[in-house]
Amino acid sequence: MKGVLTYMHRDFIRWIRYRVGVVSALVLPAAWLIFVGLALPVQFTGNYLDFITPGILVMTILTAGISSGSLLMFDKILGFLNKFLAMPVPRESILVSKILFITVRGILQTTIILIIAVLIGATILNPLQYGLIYLILFLFGVFIAAFSTTVALYLNDHDSFAAFTAMVTMPLFFTSSALMPYDVMPEWLSMIAHVNPLSFAIDAIREIGTGAIPIFPIALLMLFAGVILILAGHMFRKLTV
Repeated sequence: MKGVLTYMHRDFIRWIRYRVGVVSALVLPAAWLIFVGLALPVQFTGNYLDFITPGILVMTILTAGISSGSLLMFDKILGFLNKFLAMPVPRESILVSKILFITVRGILQTTIILIIAVLIGATILNPLQYGLIYLILFLFGVFIAAFSTTVALYLNDHDSFAAFTAMVTMPLFFTSSALMPYDVMPEWLSMIAHVNPLSFAIDAIREIGTGAIPIFPIALLMLFAGVILILAGHMFRKLTV
């Protein structure tokens, strides 16, 4: 764990020094929350702010998590990765540190979004419900960060990775249940949304808001995160620079 924490400390220092990136990562989710959650006159749900907040939280984690691969790719391009691989610590420490850093960073960003949501009128939940929400966001963050890192290990250049993230991020969000319930979607969109991983996390958070404990979605996210993490670890062990 010492190697993991050391690598995470390095990434956090680099992130904090990049102040524009810290602020810009919050602008888009906050804009969606305020301008769509408050301004859009939607009639199919009671409190639309409560409805859209889980989607914005998951979108924030998605945006943060998908950048996990770019961190590894920049280390590779700039020559840091080969030095890390030569150090006397398990090379899996590098992979785990990247995934945990991105996930924790996303959790910090979602906390700010959650505070904004409460300030502008979202329902305040009890501590247990918030704890379950953070558990779901953490599992989803690990899943997305591990997936992004796996793709980055497969691709050879940053331009290809940037094109991949642009191709994946928004389609995933708009084909999920983030903006509207299933019963008002077109049938083809509802079918896609039901199998979208974002919808699993979003629906689970909404279920928590009703007072239930979404055991099956949590177990499913654990399975997804575990499988992708094992796959990423397998590819990383074979990595050569």
